[in-house]
Formats: sequence, C-alpha cells, structure tokens
Amino acid sequence: MKILGLDVGDKRIGISVCDDLMISAGGICTLERVGIRKDTGKILEYIKNEGCSAVVIGLPLNLDGSDSIQTEKVRDFSVMLENKLRSNGMSHVEVMFQDERLTTVEAERVLLDADMSRKRRKEVIDKQAAVIILQSWLEANRDKYK
Repeated sequence: MKILGLDVGDKRIGISVCDDLMISAGGICTLERVGIRKDTGKILEYIKNEGCSAVVIGLPLNLDGSDSIQTEKVRDFSVMLENKLRSNGMSHVEVMFQDERLTTVEAERVLLDADMSRKRRKEVIDKQAAVIILQSWLEANRDKYK
C-alpha cells in the first residue's frame, strides 16, 4: 500500500510518498501553488502515477491544538481533493490528516544539520516537511496496516 504525504501551504505544496512496505517516506517534489482546482488536479496525477491508495495531509494546528486560519484552508483543500477523487472514479482513495505542528521547524533543523545552503533549504523545505508528516503518520499507524 502506497500513501502520498502533503504539506499544503499558501505558496507551495510539499509532496512525499512511502515505500510499498509502508516503512519509510521519501520526498517527491515541491509544487508551486496555482489555484486550488489546478493544485488538486496535479495531486490527483501524483496519486495515479504513484499508485497510492491513501493521502495524508498535514493539519496545521495551533500549539494549543486549536484550529488556525491555515487549518481551515487545508480542510478546504482536502474537501476539494476528495471531490476530485470522487469525480474521477477514485473514491477508494482515503484522505486523512496528521498533526503537523512544528514539522517545518523540524524540517529546517534536518536541512541545517545536512549543511544545506539557505537558498537550497528554501527550495526543499516543504518537501522535507511532507516527508516528516508522512513518516509521523506511518509510525503512529504501523500496527493498523500490517
């Protein structure tokens, strides 16, 4: 079972995917945002190309666990993605959320530890955040999908 991981931001979407055994997540790319309809259409292509049966979207909650403005934007994105999945005969693809608090901070730390330049970090931080989101979900749900 392959799962796509998404870090949905206002300007970019980081995309990751796990291996067939659901052990580890790896980054695919960072997608520049155009508009919600085109963005979800592009995500649909990745789901098809990778053969994914689920999508995990990072949910940006406030530190106290409450919703933020960005949380609502991500929920709207997920609704549009689910609608697009249904209209394309892919309603079997499950869309789930993973708490993503501090994933960008963690991604930044990983990239700093790798001694990556500031310019290069900016290019890959969303993809790295998507990897962290998906890896967190895999570790939290490993027993459910054995």
